[in-house]
Amino acid sequence: MRTGSEPVTARSALRMRFWLSLWGIVWTAFGTIVFALVAQTGWAVVCGVLLLVVLADLVLVVRRIRQGSRFQPPPDVPPYEPTAGPEAPRKHLIHSGRHGGR
Repeated sequence: MRTGSEPVTARSALRMRFWLSLWGIVWTAFGTIVFALVAQTGWAVVCGVLLLVVLADLVLVVRRIRQGSRFQPPPDVPPYEPTAGPEAPRKHLIHSGRHGGR
């Protein structure tokens, strides 16, 4: 859930996750093939499952990259009150009392 205390200049590491996913696909596919060839069925299955996990992550990363930086959350995500600007004090955001503060 969004709280409004996220950094204004926060950036996502989606490009890094994309390249790491590609690297993971290469190694898990290699491991699956090699372990299957040397009759290590258990390790081949483990590498195959990891391959599916990495492929699912890659699909999500590509989807989020295509959404772009201007993606807006759907209506079921509750809004938060925006700050007055970059000069607004952070303690106002953290200790607003709305979320069970002190």
